[in-house]
Amino acid sequence: MYPFIHIGPITLGTYGITVAVALIVAFYVIQADLRRRGLAADPNVIVGLTGLAGLAGARLYHLAESPSEFFADPKLLFSTMGFAWFGSVIAGFITLVLIARHYRIPALQMLDVASPAAALGYGIGRIGCLISGDGDYGIPTSLPWGMSFPNGIVPTTDRVHPTPIYEFLASLVIFYVLWRFGAQWMHNVPDIGKLFGVYLLLSGAARFLVEFIRLNPRSFFGMTNAQTASLVGMIVGAALLFRHGSRALQT
Repeated sequence: MYPFIHIGPITLGTYGITVAVALIVAFYVIQADLRRRGLAADPNVIVGLTGLAGLAGARLYHLAESPSEFFADPKLLFSTMGFAWFGSVIAGFITLVLIARHYRIPALQMLDVASPAAALGYGIGRIGCLISGDGDYGIPTSLPWGMSFPNGIVPTTDRVHPTPIYEFLASLVIFYVLWRFGAQWMHNVPDIGKLFGVYLLLSGAARFLVEFIRLNPRSFFGMTNAQTASLVGMIVGAALLFRHGSRALQT
């Protein structure tokens, strides 16, 4: 594992590098989606503001999960380790709604545009978790693809499930599905919001399932915080799709 890359006097975190790559890839995906939809919005603004908000939200949500640690050492606010996926979703959602208002685009349509990029960017970010060995791996396993992280940020010599790889592969599939569905639905006004619903449903289901073999502590009804957040996202996604289905039946 390579948590850090040293170039002379400069030290770069591999997770930070992959997050930067994820944002660059997200930019090109959103740029392509805006073009095919014929929407006048700046992908630099969308990716830049949403990326910054997502990182801040992920950090704050992580600290909120363990407030005692934060109050014991407030400097943790500026640490480069410890980010929560659901915090980035909340902050990113709010930012995208505000950006949509700025460009006078329906909020759900802006969320549709961002969904494929969010799915792919999340998967790339998980590769950063794998390379740095930041503790996002799973429980011990005897499967042939089990990995150990003796030199990771959170080291382990046990062979464990490489859950970041699972999530990366799931993200590729989700991205493909969203991109294809987006091409089918983008010119039909009644379909606005459906893609975001599919994103919430699929990404929530993927995270919910992988948490069963993760090492996160259990909280609500034996579920991890991430599972609880994923379940909420899946319910919202299903509600969006149900609303669209009901409208289709009425027409």
